[in-house]
Amino acid sequence: MRLIHLSQLACIFLPFTAAESTEITARGDVKHVAIIGAGAAGSSTAYHLHKYAKQEGIDVNITIFEKTSHIGGRTLTVNVYDDPINPVELGASIFVEINHILYNATKQFNLSLTDPGSDEKGLLGIWDGKRFVYTQDSESWGWWNLVKLFWKYGTAPYYTHRLVQDTVGTFLKLYDAPYFPFRSLSTKSFELGLVRITGVTGQQFLAEHKLDGPFAHDIVQASTRVNYASNLPYIHGLGTMVAMAPEGAVAVAGGNWQIFSNMVADSKAHVSLNSTVTSIVKERSSDPESSSPKYRIKTKTVGAANVETEIHPVAFDDVVIATPYQFSGISNDEDVIRQPIDEIPYVTLHVTLFASPYRFSSEFFNLEPAAKVPTSVLTTLGEDEKAKPGPEGAGNAGFFSVTLVKVVTNPKTQNTEYVYKIFSPDKVTPEFLSKLLGVQIPETFTRPSSSNTEAKDADEDATTIVDPISWYHPTVFHPYPQKYPRVTFQDPILGDGLYYTSGIESFISTMETSALMGMNVARLITDDYLGVSHVEDIEQVESQDVLTGSQNETTAEHSPKVDGVDEL
Repeated sequence: MRLIHLSQLACIFLPFTAAESTEITARGDVKHVAIIGAGAAGSSTAYHLHKYAKQEGIDVNITIFEKTSHIGGRTLTVNVYDDPINPVELGASIFVEINHILYNATKQFNLSLTDPGSDEKGLLGIWDGKRFVYTQDSESWGWWNLVKLFWKYGTAPYYTHRLVQDTVGTFLKLYDAPYFPFRSLSTKSFELGLVRITGVTGQQFLAEHKLDGPFAHDIVQASTRVNYASNLPYIHGLGTMVAMAPEGAVAVAGGNWQIFSNMVADSKAHVSLNSTVTSIVKERSSDPESSSPKYRIKTKTVGAANVETEIHPVAFDDVVIATPYQFSGISNDEDVIRQPIDEIPYVTLHVTLFASPYRFSSEFFNLEPAAKVPTSVLTTLGEDEKAKPGPEGAGNAGFFSVTLVKVVTNPKTQNTEYVYKIFSPDKVTPEFLSKLLGVQIPETFTRPSSSNTEAKDADEDATTIVDPISWYHPTVFHPYPQKYPRVTFQDPILGDGLYYTSGIESFISTMETSALMGMNVARLITDDYLGVSHVEDIEQVESQDVLTGSQNETTAEHSPKVDGVDEL
């Protein structure tokens, strides 16, 4: 998502006196903070907490527990042919310049940026399962594509763009005082009027502005499908606007995970990889003058022969759960979490990467044999198709997108091949790929390496068998929640010294917004050490009752029953 972080943010907090900061340091207090999860939110929490604490003269020791072997969470890259010179993003592929938390981090850490588009220019097409409802040539002049867009859809593109700018502009206020830092996302959303947008579907929000015509069906819905695997009647208005705001997209050369790896390194945190937190236990502070509890964390090492849990030797003043709680497997005593954490449905997405020497088949898309086939295909519903949630939402197309993402050289044949990425609600089959590429794909997708070449005779050259797929990498994961309309959101404070970042994901789910919540939690922790209260939140307690009532009505109206998912 496309947000802005003011570089002068720390100036907001200058009124805190030097005497207060000196007093904290003089007492010899060292605050111990545990962060569970090293994704965008956890990395940002560590980075900003280290920064804020240093500014205020507070000594903080940060420990990060990450259940996987890498930093970056759902920001993943895989290497085509297992070659590190050919990395491809599996998810969280882009951000934009007005995502200033991410963008500023790339500048601070001297990370090179690249155009996230395909290595090869070509057509972008939007397909409804039978025909292309719109195509755009990346090799054409920009003005010509605009003329073509306005000729087909009238003024709808212009007014939709303005609506996106206005909506995102309102959201950006969460980055600045008096809305930042926020103890209640629900309250701030209410104050900013954003609940009027999150409380309705994208289809309803566009209809309110008389923008629910062909442009919404073809272009906007294609964007919500590729970004959030959702049709317009099953995603809230804010998610719809965010899906349409990818202007100025960039990516970090080699993988966006490097942003978060550098954030963690800069925070000076102790990092425990392959370490699954199994429980959080509250214990009384050893300081008789302190009423604040301490927290003990139990962990187990992933992949270790001995899977017995261990109690971490350090008692923590604060704990930040920076991963979706419902997938964490964390258990805790009843008195640990005061504010119950909502379990929300997450999308199950199949992401399939593969390399092939073949182009997309014109026959698959019902085109003439000599027709130019798009290299990037987004999808929408057919004119008479009814929108559905969940896996059935893909409709006649059967997938959300198929895209050429990289041109590579096969290390065995030295021939040019194309790396494709497919987003789909179900597992990709050999039958589907056979039709897509117009060539028979084996049941195993790739042939055994021994079948790639065969010798004819001693006097003849080796004959190279062209594999229709030379490299194949399927993944299933839960990248974001299903964004059904809602007007309340999980707040970041779960209890005394216990924080949660993933509540923002049902509001907006992006690398930047997760980083924003991490920055927000870091500021709240720092302010708590300084004894700073946020009166504006206390004065809004009554609004929570209004929001709760509205949420019950919104849930009953818009949220269909969807099977939950078990892991992330």
